[in-house]
Amino acid sequence: MAKSKKREKELARLRYQRRQQRIAQARARARKRNRILAATTAVVLVIGGVTYLANALRGNDAEARAYGSASPTAPAPKGCEYVKEGTPAKDVGVPKFDQAEAAKPFTATIKTDHGDITFTALVDKAPCASYSFRYLAGKNFFDGTQCHRLTTTETLKVLQCGDPTGTGYGGPGYRFPDENLTGATYKAGTIAMANSGPDTNGSQFFIVYADSQLPPSYTPFGMVTAGLDVVRKVSKAGSDNSNRPGDGKPKTPVTISDVAIAMK
Repeated sequence: MAKSKKREKELARLRYQRRQQRIAQARARARKRNRILAATTAVVLVIGGVTYLANALRGNDAEARAYGSASPTAPAPKGCEYVKEGTPAKDVGVPKFDQAEAAKPFTATIKTDHGDITFTALVDKAPCASYSFRYLAGKNFFDGTQCHRLTTTETLKVLQCGDPTGTGYGGPGYRFPDENLTGATYKAGTIAMANSGPDTNGSQFFIVYADSQLPPSYTPFGMVTAGLDVVRKVSKAGSDNSNRPGDGKPKTPVTISDVAIAMK
């Protein structure tokens, strides 16, 4: 009888130990799942944030098609080759890159109805983009155009211009390759090309009016030397949020009357 009771106690003790072991194992598995879920969530948030920032200056598929770059039909450009693509919003032809001419330094003054914005072109770092901008300015491509996009989010503060239609759908009818992207940052005063993917630069550009966070995917080709306060003043009125909160047409319209080029 005593042996039987002792045996029952031993079996009960063993069952209790096994139950506690199973509980501990289940808890360990739950902690592991939670760690994996937390890590996955963090990665998704980071990717989502970068994707949002990138898309903010690329636009939707229709916008990309308008740049003539979502599904390019022409071969990818090489060097500083300007490749015909799409229908130009204003037909001024296609530049032919001249290396000696492109190396000449210059400043550009964007004349708007709110004041002038002057920048120095980075001809040594972005000869393709600066030469294209100079060509378009010389053809009066930007005259009478509206800056169609303003972002005022915590991490992205830019005014986007360069589309004669004022819709974000227009371009020059050609595209050219990216450059000056290694280590690119977008601090206040940066002038950079807008695009709809790699090597799809056209005529649209943006002015960074406060330090912004962007992946190095947009060719910086100029630095503002005067007039950044013009953009900052316009930004205070905000955007109409037509794209997303803090992103849309500027509530205070900005019209470019002329872009003057001054060779140094």
